[in-house]
Amino acid sequence: MTLYADLGMAPWGVLQVGLTKYMFLTFGQVSQVVGLMVLVLGWVLGFPPGLGTVMNMYFIGYFMDLIMAWGLIPTPRSLTGQLALLMGGILVLGAASYMYLNPRLGAGPRDGLMMGLVQRLGRPVYQVRGAIEVMVLVLGYLLGGPVGVGTLITAFTTGYAVQLAFRLGGYDKDAKHMDFPSLIRYLRGSGP
Repeated sequence: MTLYADLGMAPWGVLQVGLTKYMFLTFGQVSQVVGLMVLVLGWVLGFPPGLGTVMNMYFIGYFMDLIMAWGLIPTPRSLTGQLALLMGGILVLGAASYMYLNPRLGAGPRDGLMMGLVQRLGRPVYQVRGAIEVMVLVLGYLLGGPVGVGTLITAFTTGYAVQLAFRLGGYDKDAKHMDFPSLIRYLRGSGP
């Protein structure tokens, strides 16, 4: 939704478009590669990957390519429509982050990095997520990714949208996620 608002891509999109200029991969495939790199960084920070981590990394990139190939989201013709689509995309991102994190089967790579930093730094989600978004935006811009007013709006509001969804849903930011070894023990009936 933030892409098709046509007001500037979200910061991770700016980075991914910048990287597509240097790689022979689709936008979704670059998202998967970036996800893998961020997954490793999140793991180093103490947020090990789980089933949700790998599923998020793979399927987000996969569905990005499908949505773009099939033209499922039309670009609005009016500025009001574009802003509504952009803000809707930001709110959906916040709600979706809560919904897939709440089962605690592993955070996606970007959210794993965010949660690892939240736990390490003891800072609120909106501050950590906002800082990550701004850093990714700068890196993407330096690589030649497209930046617009929507990019800045997304960079500075995504953290608040995630924080709001967490607050409304009662998400415990300190809750432990089930990594792969814990999931295997659980499925065998040995507990997490």
